[in-house]
Amino acid sequence: MFYKSFDKPALLDVILARTDCLVAGDSCSSDETCSPRLRTLRQCVAGNGSMKLGPGARSQCANAVSALLSSPLRGCQCKRGMKKEKNCLSIYWSLHQSIIHGLNLVESYPYETVQRDYDYVRLASITADSDVGMTTVNRCLDAAKACNVDDLCQKLRTEYVSACIQPTAKSGLCNRPKCNKALRRFFDRVPADYTHELLFCPCTDTACAERRRQTIVPSCSYETGEKPNCITQMKMCNADYVCRSRLAQFQFDCEPSETSANGCKQGNYGACLLAYTGLIGSTITPNYVNNSTTNVAPWCSCSLSGGTGEECDHFLGFFTDNSCLKNALNMFGRESEQQTPLSTPSHSRGESQSSTSQPQTTETMKDILEPEIPTQGLGNELLVGHGTLPSNSLPNLATSLNQMLQAAFSILLLLLHCLYGY
Repeated sequence: MFYKSFDKPALLDVILARTDCLVAGDSCSSDETCSPRLRTLRQCVAGNGSMKLGPGARSQCANAVSALLSSPLRGCQCKRGMKKEKNCLSIYWSLHQSIIHGLNLVESYPYETVQRDYDYVRLASITADSDVGMTTVNRCLDAAKACNVDDLCQKLRTEYVSACIQPTAKSGLCNRPKCNKALRRFFDRVPADYTHELLFCPCTDTACAERRRQTIVPSCSYETGEKPNCITQMKMCNADYVCRSRLAQFQFDCEPSETSANGCKQGNYGACLLAYTGLIGSTITPNYVNNSTTNVAPWCSCSLSGGTGEECDHFLGFFTDNSCLKNALNMFGRESEQQTPLSTPSHSRGESQSSTSQPQTTETMKDILEPEIPTQGLGNELLVGHGTLPSNSLPNLATSLNQMLQAAFSILLLLLHCLYGY
């Protein structure tokens, strides 16, 4: 077989590296038999590469694929957020294209499975320290507190919030590429214990749900005047190795199944949510569509799709009509056997079904920027949420002081909103 032609030390390196595509690619490139076949395959998958290879192209491509399927390249994968991630994924996609001359090679997914020794979908609220005798009143606030006291979470969260709200000198608008890069760093490097609690924590009122929706600063990270067509966004995603890989991982881990007990073909809610967060910061960033439901979708539409309407609906439906994803979101937010529906105090039915009004958005930015501990510098506390202590556990004087600080901060944010259009 083909793999027998590999140099033994090189093959051993590949095995020890646990199918790392970078190592597998280096091993193949240094092997006199594997290298030319890998170059041929790359020509085959570069657009209409078969046209460039001449009349015998189809046969050459098929031979290269058959040979490389017997090499360590076949089983290689990459790690999400790794150094040289794009280079690693380019090697992966050289062999694993959706269709190469009629051959369906999507038999695995781009990223290594993240092994965990517990079910973090059922993970209780993370608390930074032991609050004996005190009752947790809001898991979203608990999540914010836990992130604030974790060095990595607090650092990267501060970075992305700052990047996403800072206007550029020329346009006065935010720097979207910088914002999305910072978001990817946060969700790739901070453990899911923290990121999932921040993004998927359960809410019982619209104010909480809006703060949750604002977690990824939608006004900068993805929102535009009009929603683009989903097919356009999907094509842009597929043209980028990282985005294409994140989408493939999401479609694999969140694939619904009518025969599965939990609605997921892979049977893993945690893996589905992890793959979902992998899309944040890309051209198809998903988020909550409003503050009255837990429905999620990317910022795109299937209107005016023409002949691609069915393809567009299928893509969008993977977010909006996906039993696996919905079950994963609901299970994460379930604090008891019976889930509490969102309530909408001080709002009419029509208002609760619509997107957030501007005053709510301004209030949310106050929550994003409000310091958790008044004595700490503002530069270290550009984070969402408050502490987890119930209000009746604090002295009245401290409560009054906190309210005064909040009022002053609200005035400051209102001025910023008027000046920069936050």
